[in-house]
Amino acid sequence: MSLSDWAKAGWLKPHQPTRQQVAAVFGVVDRDLEDSGRNLSSDGRFNIAYNAALQLCAIVLFAEGWKADKLNAHHRTLNALPLILGKERQADADYLDACRAKRNRLEYDAAGRVSEEEAKELREFAAELREAVAAWLGEQHPELSPWKK
Repeated sequence: MSLSDWAKAGWLKPHQPTRQQVAAVFGVVDRDLEDSGRNLSSDGRFNIAYNAALQLCAIVLFAEGWKADKLNAHHRTLNALPLILGKERQADADYLDACRAKRNRLEYDAAGRVSEEEAKELREFAAELREAVAAWLGEQHPELSPWKK
């Protein structure tokens, strides 16, 4: 399915982002990347790193002119990644969707479900994704990049 198909199904809404909005969301990402490295529980660090990755996926979706509808918004936002950045990002979307499910369990079911290694791995993944999204944005949507003039 394409993003247009998703919109026809009611899963996405048109969205016109601004450079200021994108910069603000990158601010959230940077804060979350910093906070996810602090001395917190592994659950807390995982949750914060997950939010950083989710916001990066949202930036990609925004840049393409879309925003996920509220129903299943996290799932749609994460799974739009390979539709926009290419099929080589499918494994990343699958990983993030598994992180989404794990995050839901630790938020709603029980604490202590995330290992130190899982929290570290997600933080590192989000940091790498940040670099990839910033580069992609500069190339594909320089008008939205906070670093392009």
